[in-house]
Amino acid sequence: MAMPATQIRRGMVLVFEGDPCRVIEFRHHTPGNLRAMVQAKLKNMRSGNSFEHRFRAADSIEKADMETHELEFMYAGGDTWHFMNTENYDQLEMDAETLGDNAQWMQSGMKILAEYYNGKAIGIQLPQHLSLTIVDTAPVMKTATKTASTKPATLENGVTINVPEFIASGERVRVNPTTGEYMDRAKD
Repeated sequence: MAMPATQIRRGMVLVFEGDPCRVIEFRHHTPGNLRAMVQAKLKNMRSGNSFEHRFRAADSIEKADMETHELEFMYAGGDTWHFMNTENYDQLEMDAETLGDNAQWMQSGMKILAEYYNGKAIGIQLPQHLSLTIVDTAPVMKTATKTASTKPATLENGVTINVPEFIASGERVRVNPTTGEYMDRAKD
């Protein structure tokens, strides 16, 4: 679906040189008596590379036809992660390149959103928070407060994060998987 370059918005996915690219930033620019242009920072969703491109206002761009499906993580085997589409129960595999840094957060039964382009999954979105158990951390300090320093803690999935000094081994905590930061104690 072709549209003028002046319609570019942040978060939009465009087809640029045959690859789907997400608009990270854009700026509509009209220098003096010259023609208007749109300076855009794009991220190639296949390779993960970020780059900048200048579109003329008269340029025609194509919006990518993206689909999203809810997938449930089943298990990991070797270098592949196996998922099931919750709508039609189809099973599919993703490799470490597609999952990127998100692979370390996968838990059996976890539901994620996958973005598809031309019938192939090219990226995923994790939940906003995960509840995980701490398996190893330093002992609790009796004088610890919320604003005190932090200590490293290893989670049940093997990821190490920083937690406040008052958190002990065996406690469940909520973690933001996109930043890898401790949020609070889990209430479940």
